[in-house]
Amino acid sequence: MNQKFPKGEIKSIQGRSFTMKGDDIDTDRIIPARFLKCVSFSALGEQVFADDRKELKGNHPFDLDQNKGANILVVNDNFGCGSSREHAPQALMRWGIRLIIGESFAEIFFGNCLALGIPCLTASKEEIVNLQNLVEKNNNQIWDCNLKNLSISNQKETVKLILDEGPHNMLYSGKWDATSQLLDEEEKINKTFNNLPYLNNFKQQI
Repeated sequence: MNQKFPKGEIKSIQGRSFTMKGDDIDTDRIIPARFLKCVSFSALGEQVFADDRKELKGNHPFDLDQNKGANILVVNDNFGCGSSREHAPQALMRWGIRLIIGESFAEIFFGNCLALGIPCLTASKEEIVNLQNLVEKNNNQIWDCNLKNLSISNQKETVKLILDEGPHNMLYSGKWDATSQLLDEEEKINKTFNNLPYLNNFKQQI
């Protein structure tokens, strides 16, 4: 699992890809409800698709040796539908997923991924099927997703992708990352803090 999480400006993503075929893969399958009781998200990567993986006894895409270390997931239509649980993209991120490409995504799932710095890019059904076939022909090939021109390519093939302007700007500029933006403004935050009398009086009283 890749535990180096997204941070700041996201302009390109490189890595190996793998596929998960099927429409309407919902968040309850991505992370079953019993794992929502967790105190933190840290262990969710191990439980991603827990029930599906148990049923397939090692033949699930997230269990195959050839997919270990891959960070780009290619899916089909309406991925992430169902409940709005943020645990689903958290589980995918903590397993190692850094980019998801599909025909379409459930709106709330898309927003939760954006808040974590995981781009969800789309293409037509025909292009997705073609991309899945290319990925499955050689799972060792390295793909390069360029967010500037919205494409993913290997040494021979290029597939154009789609992302609305708002999310695209947030990812490309790093504005999706509220924590990093806050830390970058430490000087301004301290200045504001020092200019607020009620906060300073409270600090002195403590």
